Amino acid sequence: MSSGPTRPDRPAGAFLGMPAVPPRGTGNLRGDRPFPEAAHDGLRDEQLRRNLARATRTIRGKRLAVTGELPDWEALRDAGAAIKADTMNRLPELLEELERKVTERGGTVHWARDGVEANEIVTRLVRATGSDEVIKVKSMATQEIGLNEHLESQGVAAHETDLAELIVQLAGDRPSHILVPAIHRNREEIRDIFRARLPGVDPALDAVPAHLAAAARAYLREKFLTVPVAVSGANFGIAETGTLSVVESEGNGRMCLTLPRTLITVMGIEKVLPRYRDLEVFLQLLPRSSTGERMNPYTSLWTGVTPGDGPEEFHLVLLDNGRTAALADRIGREALHCIRCSACLNVCPVYERTGGHSYGSTYPGPIGAVLTPQLAGMDAARKDPNSSLPYASTLCGACFDACPVKIDIPSLLVELRHQHTERAGATAEKLAMKAAAAVMRHPRLFTAAQKATAPARLAAGRDGVISRLPPPFDGWSDSRDLPAPPRRTFRDWMASEEGAATLRAAAEEGRRTRGGDPHEAAAPEGGPRSDARPADARTAPARPAHDDADHADRAAADDEETR
Repeated sequence: MSSGPTRPDRPAGAFLGMPAVPPRGTGNLRGDRPFPEAAHDGLRDEQLRRNLARATRTIRGKRLAVTGELPDWEALRDAGAAIKADTMNRLPELLEELERKVTERGGTVHWARDGVEANEIVTRLVRATGSDEVIKVKSMATQEIGLNEHLESQGVAAHETDLAELIVQLAGDRPSHILVPAIHRNREEIRDIFRARLPGVDPALDAVPAHLAAAARAYLREKFLTVPVAVSGANFGIAETGTLSVVESEGNGRMCLTLPRTLITVMGIEKVLPRYRDLEVFLQLLPRSSTGERMNPYTSLWTGVTPGDGPEEFHLVLLDNGRTAALADRIGREALHCIRCSACLNVCPVYERTGGHSYGSTYPGPIGAVLTPQLAGMDAARKDPNSSLPYASTLCGACFDACPVKIDIPSLLVELRHQHTERAGATAEKLAMKAAAAVMRHPRLFTAAQKATAPARLAAGRDGVISRLPPPFDGWSDSRDLPAPPRRTFRDWMASEEGAATLRAAAEEGRRTRGGDPHEAAAPEGGPRSDARPADARTAPARPAHDDADHADRAAADDEETR
């Protein structure tokens, strides 16, 4: 936002700064390794791959079942996409309206340009209560800015209350999925984590899910009843009424949002919606796309402060942290439509095999490969790990088909690849492509280049592929194998007797199937006829009739298999 509404600690009409990416060294929007390097760890972890495959397969099946029940599912997706597009077009005015409504209902709104500022605001608010503890309901925004780590450095303990987030926190781990942060862990691993790290747990705790949940519940219940400050995220913020919303499935959110005396909500500015009735659309899209449920078990809505009911103080921290930088990109701003449902992760073949940690960001999977570079930037000159994220995709399009608000993730990935290439300047890859283009424009050079690749066959293994190329071509072989060059090029084969015989057979086949002159059948439609054909071309034997029968049988079998 280049300008914005009043902040409690700034004068009216304060200049909030030009769009910028978050400062380096803060939060969790930058990994320390490029995706291809980090992905190798996930690919080697067989247990991780089994956990991910089982979980994503289950969620995919449930999602397809519940979305298939709605005859207007595609109309809902269209409506969701239209609402988000309208929101992005009017974001400044909607945020100002949201601030007015929250303030009218007794809440206080704070504006944070980046994670550093947001962490300072939350820390100041917690200290004002006199508490050295906070309870949290799952919030990707606070994970994005590294709030837990910052609070710990300031002597404040943050207790995650979402079961999956608690598992990740106790293990000293990082979330690997937008919706199911501990998706990479199985029940035996969770049992071991609880035995080692959960205060007061029974040392004989087994791996039965109900028993694991009961152990976590006993620990968290005491925190719900004694900690006076809660920090939450928000799925939606309604500009029309100043209402905030959190959807969850365990009830921990309801406890965090109602029991503490002070509630602090950190919300990305893109989460705002214009009207209260817009929830009608998104409360159908979100649960079906995320957990495969018709509706969330717990949907909490609150508006400001209500005397005698719920928190006595409510603070809303509106977080930019690169969002206006994304908004300024005419194409890339579509990534801000994301409602964090994780449907794209559950259908992505790359995510399923590498896991969320490979992306190095709070936001993994296809949407993370788009959103993270949009928020934090890609510095090709400094070899920023984020520069590799747009390439962490097969561009198969499954994410676009699954997205409930129709974000065209494949097209955004291609655009980010284009931006990365343009910013990279002169690279070995660019020079190689220019050289290839020059060679392909001259047939003789192209033929000579084809023949020059013959010695490369010596580098191939027994499987007929080259797994390692020398610089500057090692970037290709780092992530894929290269088939060894053939012993003969296609042009050489065409010039051989075998190639000539194949052409003659093709001409005869055309004559036989069309029932006309073979010379006419072989000539291009509307082109000149030539009688100067070799005699053997006119007398080549026809293919035996049983070949046609075999071909028909194979086609019928293929058709049956397809059905």
